[in-house]
Amino acid sequence: MTASQKKLRLGVNIDHVATVRNARGGGTPDPLRAARIAELAGADGITAHLREDRRHISDSDIEGLMNILSVPLNFEMAATAEMQEIALFHKPHAVCIVPEKREERTTEGGLEVVREEKKLAEFVAPLRDAGCRVSIFIAPDKHQIEAACRIGAQVIELHSGAYCDAHHEGRIEDRNIELEALRDMSRFAYDLGLEVHVGHGLTYETVQPVAAFLEVVELNIGHFLIGEAIFRGFDPAIKEMRRLMDEVRN
Repeated sequence: MTASQKKLRLGVNIDHVATVRNARGGGTPDPLRAARIAELAGADGITAHLREDRRHISDSDIEGLMNILSVPLNFEMAATAEMQEIALFHKPHAVCIVPEKREERTTEGGLEVVREEKKLAEFVAPLRDAGCRVSIFIAPDKHQIEAACRIGAQVIELHSGAYCDAHHEGRIEDRNIELEALRDMSRFAYDLGLEVHVGHGLTYETVQPVAAFLEVVELNIGHFLIGEAIFRGFDPAIKEMRRLMDEVRN
């Protein structure tokens, strides 16, 4: 690993600032203000998921983020014609294609790339041509990673939810199995030439074992940090996550 490959970036997902705002209506709390605080606290990028039903992030939020951010925007979206059109209009630094179901509370698993390979390859091509880095949110599964590579994704984000759930439920054997899968599939993807990110469910308790994988260059964390901000403030919550990540890498 070179020094640059050891650098671990933190992407802060601000979706659930918008969730709180939308619960009551009006303009507060403002996701754009959260994005600015996250930048100053050490975030290397901002993640926002514009869902079909607009349950949290809105179209105006995306426009505002494109206007104010000095760090990259990671635009999460489903593989739909509407979202592709929006991404091509704004041309964010990165787009992360995720599965999406209206009835789910949050993204429940990785994208099924193998089954939809031809469709996704056609969907990805215009985004790459527009200069967006394309990421695919997938389970730590060899076949899904290989398919993501074939369709032209430059980045994969491995879903860490199963690992985090097992940890917090005290299922130690399952936790270790899931952590091993994340480690092995990070190495596998890295060897294929893909940039490797990890996200979903990471907390202060679960972040360091994942941060130790040198093949991983970015962690995307949102819901936990928004919740922790209630107790300690958004800036200190992010700085503590940054400290834990850096402690492992340094």
